[in-house]
Amino acid sequence: MKHLKALILVAATLLVSQAFAATATNEDKIRERIAPVGDVCVGAECGGAVVVAAGPRSGGDVYGGACFACHDAGILGAPKKGDTAAWDARLEKGFDATLHNAVQGLNSMPPKGNCMNCSDDELLAAIKFMSGRE
Repeated sequence: MKHLKALILVAATLLVSQAFAATATNEDKIRERIAPVGDVCVGAECGGAVVVAAGPRSGGDVYGGACFACHDAGILGAPKKGDTAAWDARLEKGFDATLHNAVQGLNSMPPKGNCMNCSDDELLAAIKFMSGRE
């Protein structure tokens, strides 16, 4: 009986040690699978190019970078570039009111038309460009 207890104790000890070893191995495998595959660094401190803005973008540049996505095809009721009748209706209240709507967003148009790095002057230039009133 004494030998049986000792044998059971040895077997239990082996099972417990194998369980801990398997858990450690599984945790290592999990850490390996979820480890980052790389780093992202942008700018001069990483050896990349430094972008310097040359000044405000033109209305055409803003239109080509953001506005065209909806205003080229008139998606969700956006007035098309060059559609003077549609733009006349929007500009009846003036450029300031139209700019305010563009900055705040209106109906399906999100604030700033999703051009979050556009200044108010650049948005106004885009409105003038699209409406044909440059």
